[in-house]
Amino acid sequence: MSRPISHHDLGVAELIELSVTRGEGHLLDNGALSVFTGNRSGRSPLDRFFVDEATTTESIVWGTTNQRMTEAKFNHLWEKVKLYLNQQEQFISHLHVAQHEEHYLPLKITTQTAWHNLFARNMFIRTDQYNPRNKPCWEMLHACNFVCNTDTDGTRSEGIVAINFAMRRVLIAGLSYAGEIKKAMFSVQNFLLPELGVMPMHCAANVGDDGYTTLFFGLSGTGKTTLSADSKRALIGDDEHGWTTGSVFNLEGGCYAKTINLNKNNEPIIWNAIRFGAITENVFVNNSTQRTADFDNTSITENGRCSYPLEHVPKRKIENCSSEPKYIIFLTCDVNGVLPPVSLLSKEAAAYHFLTGYTARVSSTEIDTDKGISPTFSPCFGAPFMPRKAEIYANLLLKRIEKFGSEVFLVNTGWYGGFGGPNGNGNRFPIPVTRSIVSAIVNGTLSNVDTKYLKTLNLYIPVSIPGVENRYLNPKTTWMNAKEYQAQAEKLMKMFTKNMQKFQVLDSILMAGPQPNLSI
Repeated sequence: MSRPISHHDLGVAELIELSVTRGEGHLLDNGALSVFTGNRSGRSPLDRFFVDEATTTESIVWGTTNQRMTEAKFNHLWEKVKLYLNQQEQFISHLHVAQHEEHYLPLKITTQTAWHNLFARNMFIRTDQYNPRNKPCWEMLHACNFVCNTDTDGTRSEGIVAINFAMRRVLIAGLSYAGEIKKAMFSVQNFLLPELGVMPMHCAANVGDDGYTTLFFGLSGTGKTTLSADSKRALIGDDEHGWTTGSVFNLEGGCYAKTINLNKNNEPIIWNAIRFGAITENVFVNNSTQRTADFDNTSITENGRCSYPLEHVPKRKIENCSSEPKYIIFLTCDVNGVLPPVSLLSKEAAAYHFLTGYTARVSSTEIDTDKGISPTFSPCFGAPFMPRKAEIYANLLLKRIEKFGSEVFLVNTGWYGGFGGPNGNGNRFPIPVTRSIVSAIVNGTLSNVDTKYLKTLNLYIPVSIPGVENRYLNPKTTWMNAKEYQAQAEKLMKMFTKNMQKFQVLDSILMAGPQPNLSI
């Protein structure tokens, strides 16, 4: 009996052709490949594990985010999945994780489907010179149709993501949502890079013609991809980067954007990037209009996605890296409706707000979470992917800011004038307003500007911004009832102070955030 076919390093056209012929997906009228991931249309955080072994056991923060798995159980399941993949057609690619001559990781990924291999090819670094430094290689097995046995495999459900640092192996089984692939390798780099003094970041990055780099930190849905996609600036990447002396470098080679309510006028770069070579994932398709994607239809999920290589972005940084950042933007989605659209942060305030990572959790991004939109604190704006203590990443950021002199801003892409969400009475800041604010930051307008102090939140806000109506700038004036605003602001202040109690930081950092005594 002949062994099933094993495909090695196929190109875009071949992978798409095989995806269609194998029934994994179909082409849309814009040329993109449309796929669906079944009952899981978001990440499965409760099914992610790290192997508890000697080299990492003292460094990983164990808990519900970073769950333990024994070496024996991992090895058993690895061999079981490997045998399963070897009995069928499989797809293998050799890629890099990180665009940096020293800090890249060589990766061999084996997938059960052609479309998941195309996703990996889109999202990681494609190179003609694989592993030039002959580094030890990482290996990922991805068997989306494998069904884990909770009794014999030691898993919580039919699916699992497991990372073994000692053996440099990543196992993804029983899960089709492609975001697990990129986030698994991001978690790997987030553990390894700090040991080398490199700051791993859950952020987007772009650079202007003046050579000034800007970073956009934020959780999914806060606007990293949308705001970094700027026709006047060269895109470096939309989600995952490293910051070392003299350089910001992309960990990826593509973008993975949310498509909910995607609009050609508001987001033309993303819209035009969805073409042949791109993948739409869990996006409703209107077959009556000749397979046209309907980005406003969220009947499948609000977490519809598109994956595309950076080559689909007209203005991008070809080198996939740039200089250290002059401007850093923390994107927060305030569902309480009390944070200003933009605040200027000192380095201590930057450390404070980086540690808190206050934003809104959108339930569609992760399964097994409460429905709707709710306030949350995600340290470092990426807690699910940060295996080490949050203070380690915050200290790295503070050192880099101090050394390079980066300017830091807190930008609220959430609500104003009241509460957010489907039952709230507030309004979401319009994308054009936020874009004007970002433009004012990156062109230096807010570097030396008159400010007003907001006592309860301990924040400084600009008095005026070109192109932005003054009515947006002070959140208190956008509420119909000033007392209701003050009560909600004090409630948020108490949430901040309670959340910060779990961190061990300098008093100067603690005092840079909202303070109870300041609300009087």
